[in-house]
Amino acid sequence: MTKNQTHADKHQARTDLTGEHKLGDAGQIALACLFLLIWTADSFFLKYTTMLNHYVPFGIRMLFGVVFLVLSGYLAKTGLSIVFGEKREKPHVIRKGVFGIVRHPIYLGEILFYVGLLMMSISLASAVVLLAAILFLQFISRYEEQLLLERFGEEYSDYMHDVPMLMPHFRKR
Repeated sequence: MTKNQTHADKHQARTDLTGEHKLGDAGQIALACLFLLIWTADSFFLKYTTMLNHYVPFGIRMLFGVVFLVLSGYLAKTGLSIVFGEKREKPHVIRKGVFGIVRHPIYLGEILFYVGLLMMSISLASAVVLLAAILFLQFISRYEEQLLLERFGEEYSDYMHDVPMLMPHFRKR
């Protein structure tokens, strides 16, 4: 990567990558900042919508929060390294690793990050932002899947049939 070349430019130059929604990164950053701002303000200062914290023991909230945060990090790191860590000479639908469990493990990791923080301090105000983030991620996922369908056709359609979008199936295959 040259000094003036951005990461986006570097990824756009790769023919093995299909593309993403133009508002995807900016929307994710905006929602993350909004979530963190509201969660921090409500959890530690204002405490307007944190009444459920009194009903769920601190240890339980921390345990679940840490589990979700660790799982979030695993999905994001693994998904990003599979997509961007290797250049594929012949572009194809990625089904290995976490992409065999859900079609959008990086977005699922983002959702679980929010859920992990929400478990640590239950802020109903930040839960509203979480719902907005889920809807946004669903929207950009659908857009990106259209690009993948156009590029890979039946191969991606079969993948969509076999692998769920964001919620893993916990049944025997």
